[in-house]
Amino acid sequence: MNILLIQGGWSTERDVSLSGAKVVRAAMERLGHTVQTYDPAESLAHLPDAVQGKDFAYIALHGCPGEDGIIQAMLERLGVPYQGAGPAGSLTAIDKHASKALYAAAGLPTAPSVLLHTLPAAGWVPPFAFPVFVKSNTGGSSLNMAYVATAQELRPALERLFAIGGTYIMEPAMQGVEVTCGILGTLELDAAGTMQEMPKALPPILIKAKSGAGFFDYQSKYAQGGAEEICPAPIGEELTQKVMDLALQAHKALGLCGYSRTDFILTQEHGPMILETNTLPGMTATSLLPQEAAAVGLSFDSLIERLLALGLASRGKGKATGRGNN
Repeated sequence: MNILLIQGGWSTERDVSLSGAKVVRAAMERLGHTVQTYDPAESLAHLPDAVQGKDFAYIALHGCPGEDGIIQAMLERLGVPYQGAGPAGSLTAIDKHASKALYAAAGLPTAPSVLLHTLPAAGWVPPFAFPVFVKSNTGGSSLNMAYVATAQELRPALERLFAIGGTYIMEPAMQGVEVTCGILGTLELDAAGTMQEMPKALPPILIKAKSGAGFFDYQSKYAQGGAEEICPAPIGEELTQKVMDLALQAHKALGLCGYSRTDFILTQEHGPMILETNTLPGMTATSLLPQEAAAVGLSFDSLIERLLALGLASRGKGKATGRGNN
């Protein structure tokens, strides 16, 4: 196929996108595809020209644009297939506060949260006990976030974050072990002979940060050796199945398709608690979803090939149904 690889963008995760895109491009070329790159940071208005003559657009973006659904919406209007969630699912999933509302509506376990549009008045305190996390409501890669242990630390942390700009979400800092669990679709024929996309959970990964931050921060995620990542997670068969079931339910609650990755914290008091769901999981050398795919015998090249097939099928080129991609 002739593929347009959409990379870069203007979010704080631009470098992560460019790093992952290099690995994805190499895999596509090994698979025999012709690849051209396009960076919306140079000119989003040129996307209609960039997709001319292309069979597929692979979105290797993180943050906005990319995970917010705008690129997906444009590609759908242009009639070009792409991988992963559609515009509505993407927009909902990137908004952590909105996602939590849908998790709760589906009966899924997640911590309470407060959405902060502006810097609160002096003396304001959250409706739950310290410590708390404050993080970008639509950002990722653990950028622009703060761990606040006491009320005295809250104001300086909020002032620092709001000086950067954006909207933030605050939630209790739950104690426990971090795990993540990917979802990857398969294409299967049903009894009527119709191709259906069937989402299935991959083995979860146990994450132990080594950065000294006490949580899975940017350094832990992207530096070589920044975290110990164990796949499959050694958490017991029953808990493993519980995490996989919840990841699948979160995927469905947000109306996603193709693939996703949901992050959890395993608490002693409440069990697995959903943190957030990623619709464009990282594809760098240290990324998590490729590790999970490898645990079930799927090489990186085979994973990319699967995502291309799922994108073609769910966007009408492969006549798959039941895609749930809004």
